[in-house]
Amino acid sequence: MRFTLAFLLLARLCFDVLVVTGDVGTASSYEPPYLPTRCNGYDQNQFPEGGLFAAASNGVWDNGAACGRRYRIRCISGLKRPCKDGSIVVQVVDVCRSNPCRTTLVLSRRAFDAISRIPNAKINVEYAQ
Repeated sequence: MRFTLAFLLLARLCFDVLVVTGDVGTASSYEPPYLPTRCNGYDQNQFPEGGLFAAASNGVWDNGAACGRRYRIRCISGLKRPCKDGSIVVQVVDVCRSNPCRTTLVLSRRAFDAISRIPNAKINVEYAQ
């Protein structure tokens, strides 16, 4: 009995460690106008097809090195249970326009709506490059 319980606890611990694949942060949304951006100015071609893009906080921005990086994002929690199932991939096109930035990533309206049921919320996310 002890061996079975120990095995189950160890298996659960291993599963939990394997499931966590990214960093945890926060996300909110921002509205147009999206141009100009700090990555490519007024170039409309910088936006990925489907409109899934983001502005990065200073910690993610990395003095502009984040331009073009893609992050898989999944909503994990928030007030009033805002999360939709699944994840999305966004591309960084800008730095957060407010200083200090109130969230880790600021998502385009389309990206935010893809993972949250509640517009204009601040949500907790898991994200990985």
